[in-house]
Amino acid sequence: MATETQQETLGFQTEVNQLLNLMINSLYSNKEIFLRELVSNASDAAEKLRYEALENGDLYEGDGDLNIRISYDKDAKTVTIEDNGIGMTRSEVVDHLGTIAKSGTASFLGQLTGDQSKDSQLIGQFGVGFYSAFIVAKEVDVFTRKAGADASEGVHWHSEGKGEFNLGTVEKASRGTQIVLHLKDEEEEFADGQRLRHLIKKYSDHIALPVVMLQEPAPAMPPAEGEEDTVEEAVVLEDETINSASALWTRNKADVADEDYNEFYKHLSHDHGDALTWTHNRVEGKQEYTSLLYVPTNAPHDLWNREAPRGLKLYIQRVFIMDQVDEFLPLYLRFIKGVIDSASLSLNVSREILQKDPNAEKLGAALTKRALDMLTKLSKNEEKYQTFWKAFGNVIKEGPAEDFTNREKIMKLMRFASTHNDSDAQNVSLASYIERMQEGQEKIYYVTAENYNTAKNSPHLEIFRKKGIEVLLLTERIDEWMMSHIFDFDGKSFQDVAKGEIDLGDTDNEEEKKAQEEAAKEAEGLTERLKECLTDKVSEVRVTNRLTDSPACLVLNAYDMGAQMKAIMEAAGQAAPDAKPIFEINVDHPLIQKMDTESDEDRFSDLANIVFDQADLAAGGQLNDPASYVARLNKLLLELSK
Repeated sequence: MATETQQETLGFQTEVNQLLNLMINSLYSNKEIFLRELVSNASDAAEKLRYEALENGDLYEGDGDLNIRISYDKDAKTVTIEDNGIGMTRSEVVDHLGTIAKSGTASFLGQLTGDQSKDSQLIGQFGVGFYSAFIVAKEVDVFTRKAGADASEGVHWHSEGKGEFNLGTVEKASRGTQIVLHLKDEEEEFADGQRLRHLIKKYSDHIALPVVMLQEPAPAMPPAEGEEDTVEEAVVLEDETINSASALWTRNKADVADEDYNEFYKHLSHDHGDALTWTHNRVEGKQEYTSLLYVPTNAPHDLWNREAPRGLKLYIQRVFIMDQVDEFLPLYLRFIKGVIDSASLSLNVSREILQKDPNAEKLGAALTKRALDMLTKLSKNEEKYQTFWKAFGNVIKEGPAEDFTNREKIMKLMRFASTHNDSDAQNVSLASYIERMQEGQEKIYYVTAENYNTAKNSPHLEIFRKKGIEVLLLTERIDEWMMSHIFDFDGKSFQDVAKGEIDLGDTDNEEEKKAQEEAAKEAEGLTERLKECLTDKVSEVRVTNRLTDSPACLVLNAYDMGAQMKAIMEAAGQAAPDAKPIFEINVDHPLIQKMDTESDEDRFSDLANIVFDQADLAAGGQLNDPASYVARLNKLLLELSK
């Protein structure tokens, strides 16, 4: 290469410095993983070139034989990974190797716990595979040139991973990227042909691109006794493809081991851990395609960024077309990784055409069904499904609003906490709830709250506990929004126990209903006094059929917005509608009976406001005027102590 020009020294982004310190101090528990990461990056570079070359064949520069070449030098203690893929410009080198802004590094660093074994599992979620080179290398050189650029536009990047990197312009005849690792003294084991071959077979056998090394020279044979040493002619070594170089998804399922599937998943997703489950299918007929879909074990850092890149890799007859195609799976399945290889989509496909292609729509419907079937199968394994639900359950809850066609399937996948269990584990399905319904029960009851303790201790549950009726405890911020989009399941409608009037169906006998009506009639005077006293706070006061132990509770009208939805709107900067609750009283409670006999109107007002505020707190609310509540309560306590 020619002498470097335009040399400059630049500093790493602050987060890169922190990350490099972690990497260099063996954040990866398995050092050999560096080769898998760098080979995967080289494979991606080749796929990007194939895609770009669909419109501009000149990018191949007369060389369409794409491969990855691995070499080593024992004496110099170097390992070199070279590809003839898309390459990088000077600005792209700075962007990709000097920063990790696109990888969400700040978020990554915020999730670190200080436990190396746990932290190492995070790396794969943040696209920082290149920096794994510094686990084994004391210095790294990168020589690269963008496909289609002039040979004089080659770029040389060099760093010791200590806060800065050098950048120069060099002559580079061939397109693509060459990475030279100068191994640390204690890592020279990797400058060995057999060791590298083993790692390529172990981690990169599934890559569709050939990974090439020169054949190992045969060991020299010592001369037989009595023979003289002779000078042997130099042996010309040939290239040898180390991996199988066949796209894993094109192979027969019976010929692919679980280990192979997991290694391909890591290559595909840049995740450090294994996939939780996967489904591999080949479909023939009018619509021919092969799909390989994976469910990760852990949620990625950008799961809740609905604008983040997502989707499947698209191939058409094994030719890479597009990365992160999001048209095939709905947004609530955005966590699924995978590959789709179709024979029924046009080769000149573009994003705009793909969106309007009827074959793409049919393919999307088929893949969505395939993904939901995979999750249904996973749900048979309770332990694994709980792992999935903890990571992705709240994303699945977006499904009923977005995918009416598959609403029933999605609802079967949902899991909730409930009064049936003594823990906050979300492991109750709607099907199992229905199996346990009381005789005469016609509805699926639920309560929403900010957290599990507020939900399980809600006074609204008292009558349900008395009658042994199970109630679902919905404590996620998304739950109330989700329930506004689902109305029934298996013929049973849903009812929020904190909204409207409670209909207990045939679990309420005629005697109980009659007693309720009589109690309401007898308490008309009390309810009128309370309504007048709390007129600024309540829309109505009535006798409850919900309570057995508490003196009162707050109830929303059937179509009023609950606390969760209000919190969502306020977080989005929108004003939530101000609706007054219904104040329900338990006329059998001594405190309510005491209020009924109270003749001092000021004292009655203090008691009424205290009971109202307590009902608000029990429902997880926040008092508008906590100081007044405290003053009233202290006044009452002082009177009682006299």
